[in-house]
Amino acid sequence: MEHLKENEISALVSDIICDYERGRDIDRMVTFDELNKPVIIDILNKLQQMIFPAHFHDKSYRVYTLKNKLTMLLEDVLFNLNRQVSVALKRTPEYAQMEDAKRNEAAHRICIAFFEKIPKIREYIEMDVQAAYEGDPAAYNTDEIIFSYPGLYAIFVNRIAHELYLLKVPMIPRVMTEHAHSLTGVDIHPGATLGKYFFIDHGTGIVIGETTVIGDRVKIYQGVTLGALSTRGGQSLKHVKRHPTIEDNVIIYSGASILGGDTVIGHNSIIGGNAFITASIPAGTRVSIKNQELNYNYSDGSSVQRVDLDQDDSWCYVI
Repeated sequence: MEHLKENEISALVSDIICDYERGRDIDRMVTFDELNKPVIIDILNKLQQMIFPAHFHDKSYRVYTLKNKLTMLLEDVLFNLNRQVSVALKRTPEYAQMEDAKRNEAAHRICIAFFEKIPKIREYIEMDVQAAYEGDPAAYNTDEIIFSYPGLYAIFVNRIAHELYLLKVPMIPRVMTEHAHSLTGVDIHPGATLGKYFFIDHGTGIVIGETTVIGDRVKIYQGVTLGALSTRGGQSLKHVKRHPTIEDNVIIYSGASILGGDTVIGHNSIIGGNAFITASIPAGTRVSIKNQELNYNYSDGSSVQRVDLDQDDSWCYVI
């Protein structure tokens, strides 16, 4: 392939620079006043070291005591998080016109309030690990869960992001949860409220919307959607309860969709695979799809045999 001539490169550069001058959001050039996604991901990685001190390490640190290690981590994260929060706050009406020094002070107060939540986050994460171990017979031990389970990682990131969300930090919580989404296939909005002992089994394809509320000891399998019944209202639906409430001790099997802000799944219920639910379910209910039919086509050319599943649905709430 022939190399581009200098005048051709110059023409291409000029065309792209002209395109930058159209005044759109994607044309902004203030590179030192924008969020830095790699820095936010690095913050997550260092917070993971703080949450799981025995499992994750930074080999570049040379420390002799736990206090030294934690001090270095905390100072590192606090410095970078403070900067990112300050940049994010500038995008809000409340802080847009504020002097940099005052906005930095506000960001610092938010970061301190966040770090005060670390013991609570660790308490909940430890219960999530136990829920995964007790709920998965394939788990060898809790170390395996911490190191490798995508569902636990998605929950860990959400518990971090949710605290920042509650502190009204814009943008950063969503950057964090979408990073986890890209790695795990689990899409949990930072606004979603997760109860204790939450277990996501397998994980891929799960969607949990912003206003979802999940109680304690809930177990969810792959492909589950806890979503809005309709988003046609767009921005007018902001801050409206659009996603379901899942009460304590509920199991939701793969492929189920539960939609709507008024939808409540009562405690101790079981939602079968591929169920589509848009109305509340009473406590203690078992929901399943009505008996399916299996068709067998034999390779020897014999006639097709249609067989109903042998299942007693007398205990089910059939939809």
